[in-house]
Amino acid sequence: MKPRTRPRTTIAIISTLLSAVVALAGVPVLSPTSSAATNLVTNGSFETGTLSGWSCSSGTGAAVSGSAHTGNWALQGSPTSGDNARCGQSVSVKPSSTYTLSAWVKGSNVYLGADGGTSTWSTNDSWNQLTTTFTTSSSATTVTVYVHGWYGLPAYQADDVVLDGPGGTAPPPDTTPPTTPGGLTVGSPTSSSLALSWSASSDANGVDHYDVVRGSGSGQSVGNVTSWTATGLSPSTTYSFKVRACDAAGNCSAYGASASGTTSSGPTDPPPGGGTLPKHVLTGYWQNFDNGATVQRIRDVQANYDLIAVAFADTDPSKPGGITFTLDPTLSSRLGGYTAADFKADITAKHQAGKRVILSVGGQNGTISVTNATAAANFASSALGILREYGFDGVDIDLENGVNAQYMGQALRSLQSSFGSGLIITMAPQTIDMQATSFEYFKLALNIKDILTIVNVQYYNSGAMNGCNGQVYSQGTVDFITAQACIMLQNGLRPDQVGLGLPASSRAAGSGYVSPTIVDNALDCLARGTNCGSFKPSTTWPSLRGAMTWSTNWDALNGNGFSSTVGSHVHSLP
Repeated sequence: MKPRTRPRTTIAIISTLLSAVVALAGVPVLSPTSSAATNLVTNGSFETGTLSGWSCSSGTGAAVSGSAHTGNWALQGSPTSGDNARCGQSVSVKPSSTYTLSAWVKGSNVYLGADGGTSTWSTNDSWNQLTTTFTTSSSATTVTVYVHGWYGLPAYQADDVVLDGPGGTAPPPDTTPPTTPGGLTVGSPTSSSLALSWSASSDANGVDHYDVVRGSGSGQSVGNVTSWTATGLSPSTTYSFKVRACDAAGNCSAYGASASGTTSSGPTDPPPGGGTLPKHVLTGYWQNFDNGATVQRIRDVQANYDLIAVAFADTDPSKPGGITFTLDPTLSSRLGGYTAADFKADITAKHQAGKRVILSVGGQNGTISVTNATAAANFASSALGILREYGFDGVDIDLENGVNAQYMGQALRSLQSSFGSGLIITMAPQTIDMQATSFEYFKLALNIKDILTIVNVQYYNSGAMNGCNGQVYSQGTVDFITAQACIMLQNGLRPDQVGLGLPASSRAAGSGYVSPTIVDNALDCLARGTNCGSFKPSTTWPSLRGAMTWSTNWDALNGNGFSSTVGSHVHSLP
């Protein structure tokens, strides 16, 4: 997580630091709230002694007595190595309305959220309250609220689940699928890609997305588009495709007639995006604010950083999904009057030195939300304007309060279409976000794999997590980093799209700092099969993309230990 706090008075500093430590540990900082005026959740206190109204994955939930927060009964979820014990309930809501969801929970890594909205989590063996707020889309009539634990961890409990907001009347269920898309054509071959296009389907409530199948593989959602490019193909090879349409209710048409195309001969095309980025990349975040780390101009960023992510864009309050960017006036003052013109000139100078500079969207305090088609269009158009104005080479998605894979994917495809194939797209999910392909961040990465440059997971502020081998590892070790990274490497992302994110100093994060030597060892283990801990992957990934740190500023304050040690090691990878 990447906070952007600034020092105030002594008391304010202590208060801010305490809040930051709690938030960075994954525990929400909650203010007192009064009792909810309404509760739209059925059986939220579980006092029926049953799970009436709730549906739990694979029978992993039960109503239990004797340890409830209030009353006699509570929900208990029992995760397994392959199931996070998610229990959910569909609730009728009104469109464009704000709701507050809360629950009392206890246990390791307990999550509360709403599909398409926000989520929050905590780790506490005692009862503690989680609260999150979300706004429904303009067409929403129902929302699924949920609570779940984490893979392989002990059972959790939840009680007194409340959804407070205006009640809705559920419309008759939509059971009619869209029409089958037709007119599929496959053409524009390169040595590693084929361009697909098809005719639009119709549906009374609108098409939500299209699924594309290559050969006998599984369907891949490509968003609500009628053209898409299949990438990562082999030269001089024939591929067949078919397409179906799905609506928001989950109804899907039959697949249309298949069509085939043959890639051209020649060498495989380079990975999409990234422009002239080297084979192995060191990424560093540059802070557009002053929080006690060394203040820097862009020109001051250490030369070992190949990719500089400017943190952060801000929310445009007048345009849902839109973003803005301005230099922080306090930082500008600290730097003796660092102007927008200076900033742009520095980006140009970095370009001339072979570096790339991108704009990061989000951070710990970021509230940008892209959850519908309008917000997706606003994000793409506003981001394009900022990239062109300042000379940024791309965007970094660092939305630590959650993403919507469908609509953020739609926004990024639209941006890439307008900007061009050289657009750099990176992501910086938290460790928890990339534990399973069903999670929204992982879904987003796979949905845009053909235009995605790097995913730099934040392997800090996370506590213990399951690794790809089913074992639980504590953060701050080679085993934790390697066992987490191989989850992505084994589940669909190319090695050149995977980076390791670690803090530059012990002050840069609440927990999870490791010495640069540990980072180097993790890189060696994954790329070369050497310097591993107790866990050694069964294969190596020599094209692993590199490493990332928060931040260049904290690195400077720490004597440039990260950029000098990890940077040189990244650039020496095979």
